[in-house]
Amino acid sequence: MALPILTYGNQLLRRTSRVIAEVNDLGETVQSLIDDMFATLDTARGIGLAAVQVGKLIRLFVTHVQGDIPRVFINPEIVETSVEEGPFEEGCLSIPGVEAEVVRPLSIKVRAWDRKGKPFVLPAEGVLARVIQHETDHLNGVLFLDRIEPKKARRVLKTYDQKATA
Repeated sequence: MALPILTYGNQLLRRTSRVIAEVNDLGETVQSLIDDMFATLDTARGIGLAAVQVGKLIRLFVTHVQGDIPRVFINPEIVETSVEEGPFEEGCLSIPGVEAEVVRPLSIKVRAWDRKGKPFVLPAEGVLARVIQHETDHLNGVLFLDRIEPKKARRVLKTYDQKATA
């Protein structure tokens, strides 16, 4: 079932999500949340969604990037980033209708657990690397607007406010 997505201004989006202690035994509640997050991602036509965006302050996000399989990241930690960085137009389901160019490392390595409680390390580049970094930021209370110049962020928010009240 698709869940409502919290939008800019909701204070939960600025909080740090807590570690999921029992990764080996996620239980029905977390498994159901994962299913609902994928349904939400599909309905919203997104490519990444953090649990905090649906009101759950736990270190969990899902991705489904075109050309890649749907993925679950529990307690993710980016353990390596490339020196090379590049710009990319980013948007966010919690700040719908606006995008901004964000500079991030082009490739990363992330360590996390999957929905079965199995640990994995995933090297990623391109759009997947970007989405993993974006969603990891969400788990730390960081929005993509925090990664751009303040003046540019104000313009993006002004556009967002205009679209939200239209």
